[in-house]
Amino acid sequence: MMPHDPLDFDADTLREECGVFGIYGHPDAAALTALGLHALQHRGQEAAGIVSYNEGRFHSERRMGLVGDHFSSAKTIDRLKGQAALGHVRYSTTGETILRNVQPLFAELATGGLAVAHNGNLTNGLTLRKELISQGAICQSTSDTEVILHLVARAQKPKLMDRYIDALRRLEGAYALVSLTNKKLIGARDPLGIRPLILGQLNGAYILCSETCALDIIGAKFIREVENGEVVVISEVGIESHWPFPRQPARPCIFEYIYFSRPDSILGGRSVYDVRKNMGHQLAAESPCEVDVVVPIPDSGVPAALGFAEALKVPFELGIIRNHYVGRTFIEPTQHIRSLGVKLKHNVNRAVVKGKRIVLVDDSIVRGTTSVKIVQMMYEAGAAEVHMRISSPPIKFPDFYGIDTPEQKTLLAATHTLEEMRKFIGVTSLAFLSVDGIYRAVGHAGRNNVQPQFTDHCFTGEYPTGLTDLTGESAKQQLSLLAEAG
Repeated sequence: MMPHDPLDFDADTLREECGVFGIYGHPDAAALTALGLHALQHRGQEAAGIVSYNEGRFHSERRMGLVGDHFSSAKTIDRLKGQAALGHVRYSTTGETILRNVQPLFAELATGGLAVAHNGNLTNGLTLRKELISQGAICQSTSDTEVILHLVARAQKPKLMDRYIDALRRLEGAYALVSLTNKKLIGARDPLGIRPLILGQLNGAYILCSETCALDIIGAKFIREVENGEVVVISEVGIESHWPFPRQPARPCIFEYIYFSRPDSILGGRSVYDVRKNMGHQLAAESPCEVDVVVPIPDSGVPAALGFAEALKVPFELGIIRNHYVGRTFIEPTQHIRSLGVKLKHNVNRAVVKGKRIVLVDDSIVRGTTSVKIVQMMYEAGAAEVHMRISSPPIKFPDFYGIDTPEQKTLLAATHTLEEMRKFIGVTSLAFLSVDGIYRAVGHAGRNNVQPQFTDHCFTGEYPTGLTDLTGESAKQQLSLLAEAG
C-alpha cells in the first residue's frame, strides 16, 4: 500500500473503494456515463475513465484526478462516440496510483474487445496473477482487475459468455463487475453480493451502476438490484440473467450503510440516510449521555448525529465547520503547515462549543489520530466536557474486499481497550454502537450468529470468503513487487 501523503487529511478515515457505471442503447452514452460517475465521485477520487463502443471501434479516455476535471468538456465526450459506454472512478486498494491502473481496463481477445470495470477486491488476485505470469501472461498494470481479462482470454470455451462465466468461477473475494463488448453490457456480482450493483433504465436504455444516486442525476428509473451471484447480460434483444454459482444467502458489506454509499442512495430497499439516522437512535438507546449539545463530525457523522440528538431530545448544532477546498499540496508543506494538521480541514464553531458539555458523533474510528486532534480543538474552544459516540462497532480487523483499512496493528480498537481508547483520544466518555445495534438499525432483530445477514468482518473477524493471498504473503502487498517476493 502506498504511504499516505503527510497533507492527506483523510488518512485517518476509511477510504471509499470504487464506483462503476455502464449504459447500453443511448445516443448520449458517454455524456450520461460522465454524469453518473460524477454522482459516484465519493467512491473514488484518484482517477476516472470511460470506454465507449461505436461502429466497430472502442474509444477510451482515462485520466488521473476528478471526473469534472477531465470529462466535462464537449471535446472529450465527442471522442467517446457510440450508444454504449462504461465508466469507473477509482481509489486504489490494490495496485499503485498510476495511469496504467486506471479503469476500465481494455483488451482485444479472440472473441473481440472487452472492457472491464471492477468495484471490490479479489482475495486470490495475487495468487492468480503469479499463476498467469508463470504461464507466460504479460501484465501491463498492477491491478487485480487485469487478472479477470487474462482469465477470460485463456478460458477454453468458444463463446464469450462461457469464457466470462468460467473466469468468474476462478475468482475469490468481492466484486461488482461491469463489462462492455461490441454487442453486450455485462454485470456480475460475487456470490455473496458483498459489493453493490444496481440495474436502471432511461428511455429504453439499460444502466448498471454502483448506487441509485447515479440514476437520479440523469433522471433514470431504478429497476432492481443485481442479485448476489447473478450475471446480467444486456444486448439489443433485452436482458437475460445467468446463475453460475449455487444460490446462497446474500452478505452485503455493512459499511455501505455506515459510510460508503451516498446518504441519498437506496440500498437493499432502504434509504441509506434513514439507516444512518437509525444508527444514531440505537446509539442513544445503548449509550446515552448528559450533554448540552450534539455535534457531528462532518460530513459522514451528520445523519447519525441527527438521530442521536432526536432520540435524546438534545439540540443538534454544527459545532465543526469543514473546509471542503483544502488541497494536499496547495502550500509548501513545511513543518509548521504539517503541524496545523486537521485544523486546515476542520474549524470549531466557538459560539456553539464554548462552556458547553458536547458529544461528538462520528461513524467510525480507524487510527484515532484525527479524533485526538478534534477533541483537543473542542477543549481549546472552551468546551466544558467532550464526549464521543461512534455509530458503528469498534473496527478491530482489516478488510480485504475493497476497503482501504490499515494493518491490524495500527487499528486503534485492535490494540486498545475501550478505556485505553478513551484516554488516548482524551474524551470524557466514549462508546460505540454494538454489533446487534447496527443490525437493528438496518431493520433486523440483531445479528444471527449462525447466518449473519451482512459482511461484518471488520467488527467480528469472521471473513465470509477464503483469503488465499494471505497465505505467505500480505494481502496489501503491491502487485508490482511479486517478482521480488516470488
